[in-house]
Amino acid sequence: MLAIGAALVRPAFAEHPKLVMTEEGVQRIRAGLGRTPLFDATLARVTAEVDAEIATGIHTPPPRDFSGGYSHERHKRNFLLMPKAGALYQLLEDEKYAVYLRDMLLQYEGMYAELPLHPQERSYARGKLFWQCLNDANWLLYASQGYDAIYEYLSVEQRERLETNLFRPFADFLSVGNPQFFNRIHNHSTWGTAAVGMIGLVMQDEELVQRALYGLQIEDADFSARDDDGGFIRERGQVAGFLANLDEPFSPDGYYTEGPYYQRYAMYPFLIFGQSLQNARPELQIMGYKDGVLLKAIKALLNLTDADGEFFPLNDAQKGMSWLTESVVTAVDIAYHAGDHDPQLLDIAHAQGRVTLDDAGFAVARDLHQGLREPLVRHSVNYADGAQGSEGGLAVLRSPTTPLTLVFKYSAQGLSHGHYDKLAFSLYAEGQEVLQDYGMARFVNIGQKGGGNYLPENTSWAKQTIAHNTLVRDERSHFEGRYEIASQHHADLAFFDASQAGAHVVSATAAAAYPDTTLRRTMAMVQVAGEPVVIDLLRVASDGVHRYDLPFWYMGQHLGADFTVTPPKAKAALGASHGYQHLWVEAHGRPGGESARARFQWLAGGRFYTLTSAVAAGDEWVFARLGANDPNFNLRRDAGLIIRRQADGDTLFASVIEPHGHYSPVTELTDGPVGQIADIEVLRDDGDYTAVLLIARDGRERVFIVANGDPAPETTHALTMKDQVYRWRGPYLYQEHSLTEADHSEG
Repeated sequence: MLAIGAALVRPAFAEHPKLVMTEEGVQRIRAGLGRTPLFDATLARVTAEVDAEIATGIHTPPPRDFSGGYSHERHKRNFLLMPKAGALYQLLEDEKYAVYLRDMLLQYEGMYAELPLHPQERSYARGKLFWQCLNDANWLLYASQGYDAIYEYLSVEQRERLETNLFRPFADFLSVGNPQFFNRIHNHSTWGTAAVGMIGLVMQDEELVQRALYGLQIEDADFSARDDDGGFIRERGQVAGFLANLDEPFSPDGYYTEGPYYQRYAMYPFLIFGQSLQNARPELQIMGYKDGVLLKAIKALLNLTDADGEFFPLNDAQKGMSWLTESVVTAVDIAYHAGDHDPQLLDIAHAQGRVTLDDAGFAVARDLHQGLREPLVRHSVNYADGAQGSEGGLAVLRSPTTPLTLVFKYSAQGLSHGHYDKLAFSLYAEGQEVLQDYGMARFVNIGQKGGGNYLPENTSWAKQTIAHNTLVRDERSHFEGRYEIASQHHADLAFFDASQAGAHVVSATAAAAYPDTTLRRTMAMVQVAGEPVVIDLLRVASDGVHRYDLPFWYMGQHLGADFTVTPPKAKAALGASHGYQHLWVEAHGRPGGESARARFQWLAGGRFYTLTSAVAAGDEWVFARLGANDPNFNLRRDAGLIIRRQADGDTLFASVIEPHGHYSPVTELTDGPVGQIADIEVLRDDGDYTAVLLIARDGRERVFIVANGDPAPETTHALTMKDQVYRWRGPYLYQEHSLTEADHSEG
């Protein structure tokens, strides 16, 4: 890791602009205008947008609203316009944009000294312009870019007014005035430190730059305020600041512990301040910090998307957020410009259809026009979690034959936005959710829904374990749904292997989700007659009698099950707490009888899906729907299937999930409505091995074996089952049942 010492000699500052735009870059862009179509189109769009705003005048209403309200949205609109107006002034050399931005900043300067704390009191750190300091930090970070762009245009007296009455008090308010916001490891603090550092760079204020990099170290800071929103408040003398927020939330692989939804939000301040430091303080080599973790993080973030570029909704996350958002446009452009000029990044930039109006955006637009773009190719990948890469992780299995993607979460808690869902998974086909993660219970910036803030159901439902596709014991969430316990634990990787074309496998354990219980889940995406099939083995090692629930939150239309399903006599919730209070029981059944397996089928996105599961004596399948005890209709009415089992000691949930066939509402014809897998049989399950047999409808049999005891890649195994001898090397075996020998290293 690159050491960045506190005892830096203050450098000679460059002329303005010097943050994301540079004087040299501006000259290069001006010379290229009219010859880079994507940049020119972006410039024209932004020009029209800012011109329309100039025509309406400058509006800075008294702050009073939550997200979605007029004052909030107007001040947000203002700060988003600031760097745009500044860029137009630099690139078009038209004074009207500098005048507009100058007058807006002076209008804020005139009101800031008299601003009290925001009247809405929900936040742990109230802002002044906005209801929370987070949004105030947004404002200052964007304003610093605008100020940098018109710095030389302003008079000395105007700069003095802005810095004395607005920018320095604003930076002090966010930091010294709110240490519970500033000295944290959290995306909030990232915005705060970046904002203070950016304005410090523009103002040539070394104290603010050092405060941003290393956090508050001053004796008069009040660290007594409680952190009600999660994260770790850094006490006096501890490591904090921008660099600490690079060190801890990111793993060496670039995975961000809060998940991709909040990573795409945090990447903007990380990269804008990073690029600014790279330009204004090149001796820090910030893009190389922690072995280049910022650039790694961008690649990781882009990989955590479905086929449509939408981020997997892990932890608190709103569905539909994608790489089309402005923060990821910035991330892609900076990654390309400051990184290795990966031509696949140009493919994403092409899909985004716009670039940033700065040096990085111009480089992307230029190289796109020169035809350097290459198609984006994504593979199965495993990302470690934790600052040292030792706190679990996240695996993405992608079929090499069809666009089927499985996301397997065995990570750390993910700070305050984390959910209690160890060993959960979700499944996607061509951008279509097949088995879903609920995401968060929040309607961002929609005032009718709790002012656009997190709803109570985010805690009572979305964070709870039953809301995810993973195991629940005795109707209690993992870690009792308590953040202070969950934040101390993580799952552990047993193995990840995507080296064989016919099988991509991940296996992990969670030993602390419940007392005296260890969960081990192995998920494999294998090929059956050239089509992808998912094998799901969830092993429970426990003492005593417990009731286990394994939900599958399917998207689409219930088609049917191969056993009798009975609706309840009276409508009732499935339980009383830990998310169960929000589930209506729609039907239930007891599979089994003469069959040792059960089957459920549904239709989603024009494809059929079948879940085939091994059945234990007494199993009950519960069909549930979300919406109970939800008087304000804050929850979606999603449907789920729950496999319920009473077990004494160890037990295994073994299932196969397969996509198959198609249905066209245009032709009203079906093909392949019945899947390939006829049966699944458990051959062995103990502390050493778990083995299942897949029986296809054509009679062919395939065996999948996991080495539970020793998953080392060099270990050789020999196992006899049903008069067959299986030999292999490595943590698992997948092969035709009729074969007697195999070497995992050879497939």
